[in-house]
Amino acid sequence: MNITVCIKQVPSTETKIRVNTQTGFVDTSEVEWVINPYDEYAIETALRIKEKLGQGTVTAITLGPERARTALKTALSMGLDQAVHICDQSFSEIDFLSKGRVLAKAIRQKPFDLVLCGKQAVDDDAATVPQAVAHYLEIPHVAVVPEVEVQAGPGLGARGSGTELKAFREVEGATEIVHIRMPCLLTIQKGKFDPRYPTLKLMMAAKRKEIPVLTAQNLGIASAHLTRGLVYVTDRLPPGRKPGKKLEGELKKVVPELVRLLHEEAKVI
Repeated sequence: MNITVCIKQVPSTETKIRVNTQTGFVDTSEVEWVINPYDEYAIETALRIKEKLGQGTVTAITLGPERARTALKTALSMGLDQAVHICDQSFSEIDFLSKGRVLAKAIRQKPFDLVLCGKQAVDDDAATVPQAVAHYLEIPHVAVVPEVEVQAGPGLGARGSGTELKAFREVEGATEIVHIRMPCLLTIQKGKFDPRYPTLKLMMAAKRKEIPVLTAQNLGIASAHLTRGLVYVTDRLPPGRKPGKKLEGELKKVVPELVRLLHEEAKVI
């Protein structure tokens, strides 16, 4: 089975965000860049499927600048077999739909049975790129899946023929079980298995692995066919909260003062 895991490099959720007063944008000089947490669950799911079947190849793919290669190295250190880096300046400001188009083009360059993604990226929380990838690959997809079971048939590895997945989705008050044939795409959320840590042996092996770079020319995508995303004018942090007030004294004196403050200062009544 050939499994492709789409990953994204995002700022760590523990990073303290600062705005550069000179440029008006977020200062990324001290940002710690990591694999999107939900993508780590997708990686773990892919590795467990491979281990259960006893065969297969798991490939990580990312669309991003040069620094995104460190995310691919981390993915290889977790146990993935291969990695592919899509890096082209013309892709830097494209919207979610075009990102899906680019990723789908790259995925199609090799045989695939299953595509896994995190349910969303923690930097933009858009949760739209995986669905766009499925659209351009012309395959079915199931979103927000914490658990997957593989039921292998005789045609395993031949574009998923004879192989069915059971995707378990948590819905309000119940669990929805979706039966889906491969090739297909799933977006993964946190489940009962935590992502594994990179090992020293795999980290050393990852340093020696070559990561091919795909550009717009390699993929045969003209910039005219891509649509641009949002234009950022400036960034700013939310205003700080004003200190609260504590009223003390007799109830008959405090209540009128409280009403006045709510009306004149807080303006909520």
